Amino acid sequence: SQSSTYAPFACGSPVCRQLGPYGNGCAAGSRQCQYRVLYPDGRSTMGTYISDVLRLNPTSVIGGFQFGCSHAVQGHFPNDTAGIMALGRGAQSLASQTRLTYGGVFSYCLPRTASYSGFFVLGVPRVAATRYALTPMFAVPQAPMLYLVRLRAIVVAGQALAVPPAVFAPGSVVDSRSVITRLPPTAYAALRAAFRARMGMYRAAPPKQQLDTCYDLTGVRRVALPTITLVFDHSAAVELDPSGILYNDCLAFAPGTDDRAWGVIGNVQLQTYEVLYNVAGGAMGFRRAAC
Repeated sequence: SQSSTYAPFACGSPVCRQLGPYGNGCAAGSRQCQYRVLYPDGRSTMGTYISDVLRLNPTSVIGGFQFGCSHAVQGHFPNDTAGIMALGRGAQSLASQTRLTYGGVFSYCLPRTASYSGFFVLGVPRVAATRYALTPMFAVPQAPMLYLVRLRAIVVAGQALAVPPAVFAPGSVVDSRSVITRLPPTAYAALRAAFRARMGMYRAAPPKQQLDTCYDLTGVRRVALPTITLVFDHSAAVELDPSGILYNDCLAFAPGTDDRAWGVIGNVQLQTYEVLYNVAGGAMGFRRAAC
């Protein structure tokens, strides 16, 4: 509120009304538009919905950028977190509000550990298109803000799992906020069986929360993991980095609730890959060993 270009929206303004389920009434006395966002993991943030100038770098300035100025959060947020950057299809996201400047394209690369550097890029990357494994991206009316792709097969140590194509038919949400990938139960059972069969030389350990295939790797210098490749529509193959196979010494996948529900591709599986969202072109790309 100390910014000279700070501009809160009035309660009855069109912008405030367009918040829909994120609207949180009106601030008593000030008549300023309030918002509240509840995230799937139980965290929430609420405050005043405003606009201001967003300066991305010395030459890229977005005027009238709309965002929530938080007054209260619930749940655990890392101490160095200033906020949550929305990148979905919704009108309020950074990707949507900068579409005219950056063409509806963005990408990111999440590193395997904090010792490596990742990146986030708005706009078409300066990398040849042939370096990406490309697959169509689609949306559905019941969840228009999400990015969905179609997983066609999972290959373990060179062998495709015997999973009927219909199991993958609903599609999978690519969600950078989710940690662990959730597969249709039938696909997860096949993956777990194939993985356990190739990890018999290691001591089994008790499950850790939703992860049920864990190992005691105490004293093991080098773990020989079977390769796991996710194959998306148009034969876009993503061979997982080893950091995307084990998480806390457990198979980094979990079953979803139902074969008819969407799967979720989490951020652990895509570590070291540049994930390219060409929203305008309806495509998603994967470039291996990018960070």
